Amino acid sequence: MKRVYNFSSGPAILPLEVLKQIQEELLDFNNSGMSILEISHRSKTYDAVIKETEKDLREIMNIDSNYKILFLQGGASRQFSDIPLNLAKNGIFAYITTGQFSEKAYKEAKKYGKAYEIASSKDKDYSYIPDCSNLDIPYNADYVYICDNNTIYGSKFHTLPNTKGKPLVADVSSCFLSEEIDIENYGLVYAGAQKNAGIAGLTVVIIREDLIQDILPISVATMSHYKIQVDNESLYNTPPTFSIYVFGKVLKWIKSVGGLKEIQKRNVEKAKLLYDYLDKSKLFIPLIRKDSRSMMNVTFKTTSDELDTLFCMEAKKEGLVDLKGHRSVGGIRASIYNAMPIEGVKKLVEFMKKFEDSVDEDKLIK
Repeated sequence: MKRVYNFSSGPAILPLEVLKQIQEELLDFNNSGMSILEISHRSKTYDAVIKETEKDLREIMNIDSNYKILFLQGGASRQFSDIPLNLAKNGIFAYITTGQFSEKAYKEAKKYGKAYEIASSKDKDYSYIPDCSNLDIPYNADYVYICDNNTIYGSKFHTLPNTKGKPLVADVSSCFLSEEIDIENYGLVYAGAQKNAGIAGLTVVIIREDLIQDILPISVATMSHYKIQVDNESLYNTPPTFSIYVFGKVLKWIKSVGGLKEIQKRNVEKAKLLYDYLDKSKLFIPLIRKDSRSMMNVTFKTTSDELDTLFCMEAKKEGLVDLKGHRSVGGIRASIYNAMPIEGVKKLVEFMKKFEDSVDEDKLIK
């Protein structure tokens, strides 16, 4: 079996060790005589799975008991509405828009209260993170919202906004578990697992206990009420059982390699290798300002759309797949999540050098 280097933004690459464990256990999980795909979510066997997954996540991220962890369905995009519905007290929401996903979240929040765009990088095609040190935040805002890492554009908050005491809500889908963070800096973080922590079907929500409300000012669907999900330990109905199981396997893998400290070290090394080449290349042009670059999603282009397309086609022949940029922005994107080995990035850089050497000089940056 020959595996390619998968640079997809999600669903994305998984650690090979995790895939092998899933394969080994698929027909008979924990000597139950059943596949994990068949086990009831109400069984003692599965209860142990979901409880251990939460325990490992708390250990890896150093999450105290004053934060509740929810394993939900509906994708990260469902949280665009669930967050304003659950966190509304005054019905005032403050958004920092730095890409398509934060823009979508902002537009969704407008349906449930007064949403204010307090900073944006739209003026330069979301190519940077704006200065958020002294934002004009409404005095009665219920929270300040960011998309921490922008999957499409390839930017990242390296300094968190000064929220002036308001809870910070962060979509961390494409940087989840990629580095050490202090969870106490956030009121709520959430992530779709399929980018860096598992497979599609699971959304993880980590919410500070004091933000969970028994009675909401706006009527919400039962399944969207955080308090009900907390009270039922994410088991109000059948949860995404297999996705949670895979997430648990990814957490075990993170622990086995040395935790987030080691993961972050690896990610810094991979990103530096790729950005160092981009910064000296005469063909490939990085799209994000240096102080705003993502470690997870590296975006760039060549000097023409035709060369972008040719590069992705030729890269695929070399086992470097899914490098095409998002359909809305074009260009090239290399998502180098936790499971991407440094060998994959090295092979990508080597191919980029080879491709650049093959391009006529008149097509290079002058």
